[in-house]
Amino acid sequence: MVSVSRFTLKQNRLKQLRAFCYVAQSNSISKAAEQMFLSQPAVSLLVKGLEKDLDSPLFHRHGPRISLTAQGKVLLDLSLHLVEGLESLPDTFNEHCNNLVSGTLHIAAGESAILYILPELIREFRDNFPGIQVKLSNVTVRESMDMLRTGTADFAVGSILEVPEDIIYIPTHTYDPVLITPRGHPLSELAKVSIADISQYGLILSPRYLSTWRLVEVIFQQHNAKYTVALEAGGWEVIKKYVEQGLGISIINTICLTGRENLEVISLNQFFPKRHYGMLLRQDKYLSPAARRFIDMIDHEALQKIDAENTITQP
Repeated sequence: MVSVSRFTLKQNRLKQLRAFCYVAQSNSISKAAEQMFLSQPAVSLLVKGLEKDLDSPLFHRHGPRISLTAQGKVLLDLSLHLVEGLESLPDTFNEHCNNLVSGTLHIAAGESAILYILPELIREFRDNFPGIQVKLSNVTVRESMDMLRTGTADFAVGSILEVPEDIIYIPTHTYDPVLITPRGHPLSELAKVSIADISQYGLILSPRYLSTWRLVEVIFQQHNAKYTVALEAGGWEVIKKYVEQGLGISIINTICLTGRENLEVISLNQFFPKRHYGMLLRQDKYLSPAARRFIDMIDHEALQKIDAENTITQP
């Protein structure tokens, strides 16, 4: 019999590990308490009990701020997939026994993905798996990655230019960059539009903190051209509406075009790169049966790529 020093198996071990993982992911006892529907003192006692049993400090404590110790990082690597697997055990068990899928699927996505990519996919998914409750969170890519890291989202759908080491990104959709103008705009009458031509007109751009603004800045600099922002607006539907009203022109991606807009659309493939949207997951994320079914429905090859990159054994 293998002996593990001072690591006795107690009835509340799972509670201790759950509390530890929630605190480690959020770097906050209060946030972990909210997620577990427990009081802060209860979560603190669970973590301290685990530290006592392991005879190792798991967190550095600096007032209200906490961070993992070296021992804590080791334990998180060992226990996170076990806790996630145990929490999804009922759904996995039901699927294997009854060939059914139930539970909750939480997807984090930006407005573009929610409006233009996910509606038909979610309709198809709900038709096939009516027992699964789907939850959508409209967040930025940065916020979605935070949700992946804390385990509050199963996966995210969006577009990302720089992929962190702890995130898996599988592109599934590709869109072209285009210039949109009001009907009859002078640019629409040109045989070929240049960046210098565009620079003569005010642009309507999405908020500065989003990647579109940074990309526009880089491309215009490369062509030694200046640009002016006539309006900063959030959301592609808002931007399209204001361009239709003649308040400016804009550079967008074909993801948001339905063909019913009262706009001139001019290709910018010669200047701007294509935009990719896809699925983002945390490395070593234990995927629930519901998440696997949804990803498989989007792209079977994507699921195979995720399994190949993910070191956690999936159900």
